[in-house]
Amino acid sequence: MFAKVAFPISDFKTFSYGIPLKLLNSIDVGTRVKVPFGKRVINGIVTQISDSISFKGKVKDIIGIIDDLSIMTPEIWKLMEWMSSYYLAPIGQVAKTVFPKALTTRYTPPASWYVKIKIYDKKIISKLKIRARKQFTVLDIIYNSSSLVKVSTLKDHCSNPLQVCRALEKLNLVELIEKISLPDATGFTFDPIHKKVVFNDEQKLAVNSLINSLDEGIFQSFLLHGVTGSGKTEIYVEAVRHCLLKGRTAIILLPEISLTPQIAGRFRAVFGDKIALWHSKLTQAQRSWTWNKICRGDFKVVIGARSAVFSPLKKLGLIVVDEEQETSFKQDSPDPRYHARDVALIRATYEKAVVVLASATPSLETYYNYKQKKIKYLHLSKRFGGAMYPDVFLVDMLSEQKESGKFGQVISGLLQDKIEDRLRKNEQIILLHNRRGYSPIISCADCGEVLNCHNCNVTLTYHQNERKLICHYCGYKEISKNKVCSECKSMNLLYRGTGTQKVEQIIKETFKGIRIARLDMDTSKTSAGITSVLKSFADGNVDILLGTQMIAKGLDFPNTTLVGIINSDLGLYLPDFRAGERIFQLIYQASGRAGRKDKAGEVVIQTFSPENPVINMASELNVLKYYDIILEEREELSYPPYSWLAKIEITGVKRESVNKISTEILNNFKNKYEGLEILGPAPCYLEKIKSRYRYQIVLKSLKKIDNNGKLLHNFIKKNMIHFKDKNPLRQNRINIHFDPLSLI
Repeated sequence: MFAKVAFPISDFKTFSYGIPLKLLNSIDVGTRVKVPFGKRVINGIVTQISDSISFKGKVKDIIGIIDDLSIMTPEIWKLMEWMSSYYLAPIGQVAKTVFPKALTTRYTPPASWYVKIKIYDKKIISKLKIRARKQFTVLDIIYNSSSLVKVSTLKDHCSNPLQVCRALEKLNLVELIEKISLPDATGFTFDPIHKKVVFNDEQKLAVNSLINSLDEGIFQSFLLHGVTGSGKTEIYVEAVRHCLLKGRTAIILLPEISLTPQIAGRFRAVFGDKIALWHSKLTQAQRSWTWNKICRGDFKVVIGARSAVFSPLKKLGLIVVDEEQETSFKQDSPDPRYHARDVALIRATYEKAVVVLASATPSLETYYNYKQKKIKYLHLSKRFGGAMYPDVFLVDMLSEQKESGKFGQVISGLLQDKIEDRLRKNEQIILLHNRRGYSPIISCADCGEVLNCHNCNVTLTYHQNERKLICHYCGYKEISKNKVCSECKSMNLLYRGTGTQKVEQIIKETFKGIRIARLDMDTSKTSAGITSVLKSFADGNVDILLGTQMIAKGLDFPNTTLVGIINSDLGLYLPDFRAGERIFQLIYQASGRAGRKDKAGEVVIQTFSPENPVINMASELNVLKYYDIILEEREELSYPPYSWLAKIEITGVKRESVNKISTEILNNFKNKYEGLEILGPAPCYLEKIKSRYRYQIVLKSLKKIDNNGKLLHNFIKKNMIHFKDKNPLRQNRINIHFDPLSLI
């Protein structure tokens, strides 16, 4: 018997290997195996098994199997094949994403030895004092300890403490105990959050609809459109509870790692140790242990970020995609460039599961699908427990600065007054500023030159805490001290613009003795750090929580009665068709953090564009009105959801070479069809990132002609699948993005 094996390479080739007799009954399609490849032994995945092969050369045998139990199900294999086909990614690369290389079911947590006193025989001990001084010293430490002694802590007294302890054990003086060191996977969660829940009529309808669908045991999809604070999490809990009663499992997908602690705490209160957390902040030991337990069926519910959609749960019955509109669900690199929401829908069709796409501000595509009756609609129009929506104040910062004469003002007079009022009342404040660092622009006061990153065509950002200039795209850093202008060598540099570090400094200077915590990419490098900040705020030990978009959604703090949005215009004028949609969603979601329980809430939105329709409608908290307007604009311009979109991105170290290949791709396009529009090639808005120039070709295919996107998909496949074979790329790369979320 022979097996075709695929590897995580950017090629669709598979390689043939013989199946040894001893492994014949253990290998199937989807089995991960170790095979010889040249002089190396590497991991691959079996894609096909056959009695014979066409290859005439010498065929090597498979060496072994990676996992000691089956991790593949027919449904997951179908999902992988779909991803390979839809995203034009080799199955080996898909397998690497679905089943990470470093994870295996054979993982066992490390063990540690402990020792305790058993009996105290004075005769034997007196002999040890004379003949075996090290044994006597170690025994004396163990005897005087009030608890178990970890053997490794005895290294200061002897070079091999385990050997010494074994000798003492033979003398029946001590007892050795081996303990498995389980990774602490609970560090990224709040303590269990218990709630007494009484549903209103809308919530009862939503719960009953999901329960009925779970009982039917067929694929169904729902848009759960609930205003902020409407109790969507409690509906997830009830749906999962019923799912487990039916003997099935569930996945809860979250867009931001900062959302995990609260939701995990709520689920732990209901489901105990059946919950697994899955996200990038877990250590390798935590990831290996958690994945192993999922594979073995010990966990029934997985809560996590994007990649949790691939959790190897058996009998999957429910997938919830919380805040489904978020761009973090899209993987832009490496292949496969998938969207977790779309993958969740496809996986659910194979698993005959229920999918809930939930948000207060759903994506335009999901909202459009509801309008087209492609997805069932559940609406929660009221806040949970009778809480009222906050009052919103729009501040024109330009007018304010002209009146006050304080140009460059960061905190308006109105926001300052309201912060002071909340501090007097011992109520809490959330401040949103979606730009980290201290100053995002450093320019020369003499010649006007702006300091850019050497590797990227973007400005360097000054980080005051590190006293460094940092590129937020490639990570390049340089010390800011004695920095001079690259053009005129002047040291007269201006630090302009505002990041979260500057806002934090201003708040501390304005409100003396304030307890403020900042949560952004600079302060959230570990799960413990994120959890610590959020828990301190939840416990009332922090007055003001300042952060980027990671604090704008999903969090529930009953004592938060004021939300301030420092600069609502950030990102509004980017040349991207989704820019307005993103800003609207961010403002609406952040506003929803205020007044979520008994106390009334207020929101202050600071803007330099008070007449902008996006800012205006966001301040009105009117989702449906904005969506109706933006849908008309999208239809007029033939952008999603009225068209299928694909982006071909060409990158390389030389601009001329990238431009040439881009033109060759355009000229290579054949068999164009009605309803297809091709834009470009043109440089990307961010033309150079990480020392590589970027060009793009954008393809739009009208849905009224290309109903399911197959025309566009087949067009790209026919024109691009063999382009690299006929056109040497050398140092250049071609990346194909289906359904891209950004054209920047």
